[in-house]
Amino acid sequence: MRIGALREGFEGEARVAVTPSSAGHLMKLGHEVFVEAGAGARAGFSDDSYRAAGVTVVPSAAELIRSVDVVAKVRQPSEAEIGQMQPGQTLISFFYPAQNSELLAQAKEQGITAIAMDMVPRISRAQKMDALSSMANIAGYRAVIEAANNFGRFFTGQVTAAGKVPPAKVLVVGAGVAGLAAIGTAVSLGAQVYAFDVRPEVAEQIESMGAEFVFLDFQEAQDGAATGGYAAPSSPEFREKQLEKFRELAPQMDVVITTALIPGRDAPKLWTRDMVEAMKPGSVIVDLAAERGGNCELTIPDERHVTENDVSIIGYTDFPSRMGAQASELYGNNVRHFLADLTPGKDGVIVHNMEDDVIRGATVTHDGDVTWPPPPPKVAAIAAQKPKEKPKELTPEEKRAAEVAAFRAQTKSQVTLLVVGAILMLLVGMFAPASFLSHFIVFVLSVFIGFQVIWNVSHSLHTPLMAITNAISSIIIVGALLQIGSGSWLVVLLAALSVLMAGVNIFGGFMVTRRMLAMYRKKERPAAQAKTGATTGA
Repeated sequence: MRIGALREGFEGEARVAVTPSSAGHLMKLGHEVFVEAGAGARAGFSDDSYRAAGVTVVPSAAELIRSVDVVAKVRQPSEAEIGQMQPGQTLISFFYPAQNSELLAQAKEQGITAIAMDMVPRISRAQKMDALSSMANIAGYRAVIEAANNFGRFFTGQVTAAGKVPPAKVLVVGAGVAGLAAIGTAVSLGAQVYAFDVRPEVAEQIESMGAEFVFLDFQEAQDGAATGGYAAPSSPEFREKQLEKFRELAPQMDVVITTALIPGRDAPKLWTRDMVEAMKPGSVIVDLAAERGGNCELTIPDERHVTENDVSIIGYTDFPSRMGAQASELYGNNVRHFLADLTPGKDGVIVHNMEDDVIRGATVTHDGDVTWPPPPPKVAAIAAQKPKEKPKELTPEEKRAAEVAAFRAQTKSQVTLLVVGAILMLLVGMFAPASFLSHFIVFVLSVFIGFQVIWNVSHSLHTPLMAITNAISSIIIVGALLQIGSGSWLVVLLAALSVLMAGVNIFGGFMVTRRMLAMYRKKERPAAQAKTGATTGA
């Protein structure tokens, strides 16, 4: 099949659907790759770089659409682009079918197969094709960079000779992919990060990244599995509790990054005018939901403006395009992974299997029919985790009872072992010869004394491996000492050698440990040297 990437016509869009590196992977699948002239220029990919990768460069969009079987784009298609496509062709791009019903109807009438990269289900197998997550990751990172560029202080706290600088307090609203990327970036810059999400299962993720989860004391909880991993609309009661919490936090925060989006809906208003007015002068709000109306009530899409109380509100909608090369590489990989699933034989033949959860979920029109919305995937995206029960603190009486029970159990175990050992020794004494019995008693005493002596040494003084080797050496020494008084010169010689070698192992091990510990001790300077140094410093 022939696959072609169009140049994006949207103003300010720097991304391209196929990069020279992703084109190489597509050709390995048996496809021919085409690009419109200048398609990758704004992302830093020249036409010559495409030609060097074996890609055919076509002078115009109309000629490319006529020449290929699959058209790949980043932004949603225009009516003119869909109108030029022929029945049987495939379109791969962001589509947003819930907001573009007219485009959906036009794609159906044209008889094309439209694959919406924004509709890829969020299941484990589809992560490599999840373009929304790829772009959200970039947006979250870039949001922190833009906030830092507009914030008048350090993000990290500093103590200098000129004074102390407190760390910036950053609140991230929404802990999806963009939110987690923003958390990671802000934490790495040294900020004091707080994060809020309506899904309780993300609390562990937030805390594992070094941020503090903003807990909302409310009974309502969402299961992200029911919504494909996205947040769902909240009840009015929950919303009021949420806004109350944000009003409490607003005066304390230096930077607020909002990322809350609900598929198929306008962005919920979470940061109201009164919250903005309560923020400190010089604070920054970055609204990643600006394209869908914004989470902040005062957000102006595609603009940065400053309020009367000197709060900067950033409503850019092109965060991924501000990192065009990186965004194109990630999106290009998403597209080629999707095409790999569409080309199971790696023979350049596309097989549109509508029984596949990923392919079915992303396909919005096929065979002259609208296939959106898709049925729920057979595999749930995520599942809500049950909160871990905190271990119950024992009362002094319960602790005492537990200790007594443990002592009794230990005593019972020891008595049982002694009784069993005595019976075994009795049986051995009844049937074994006297010479064997004397050697056996020496062996048992050596084992018992050796382990008891070494195992009572503090664990801070030796490693577990050293403890075992020293215990074995102690067994050897005890056994050898008991044998030195033997009448045979050979036994006496072997016993003396055993004592010598085991002693070297034990005492040598402690000497090596001492030298290792000395490496980490601070060397004390002589008194005269210290005095001279102090005088010189003064």
